Amino acid sequence: MPNLQIITIPNPLLKKKSEEVKEFDQNLKNTIRNMYDTLYSSGNGIGLAAPQVGIMKRIVVIDIKEKDKSNPITFINPKIVKRSKETFVNEEGCLSIPDFFSNVERYKEVEVQWLSENGDLRSANYNGLMSICIQHEIDHLNGVLFIDHLSKIKRKMAVEKVLKQKKKKKN
Repeated sequence: MPNLQIITIPNPLLKKKSEEVKEFDQNLKNTIRNMYDTLYSSGNGIGLAAPQVGIMKRIVVIDIKEKDKSNPITFINPKIVKRSKETFVNEEGCLSIPDFFSNVERYKEVEVQWLSENGDLRSANYNGLMSICIQHEIDHLNGVLFIDHLSKIKRKMAVEKVLKQKKKKKN
């Protein structure tokens, strides 16, 4: 399957809210497969939301490898239904904001409901890296980037860094 193009800031699609998936058909399965191919070919990503590849649907693919073993999970129309009161700060990065990392405060534990690629309702509690990742990816579905959780000056630094890299690549 062909890899999809990961879009980067300041592309306005990254700031738009995604639409719910209503059809659980072969097109959806193809999109999911293409998203995984794109995630794996990124070299360092652990999660990818459909808006990051220009698809404005509520689809997230995550693969947090454990002991070099692949552990893919697909979330369709995910939503956080419960959050812990406790938060923690962790360094985050994003495929749509290459080579920029910053500390972000997230909920320590979240309960998520979603549909499988076949339309089956699922629910699970997540903590640690998976909690961070699913919160980060659901933010993408709502047009929120991890840099939106930072100060205005840090957001500006991130955009300038990405634009500078793009300019270097063109030359």
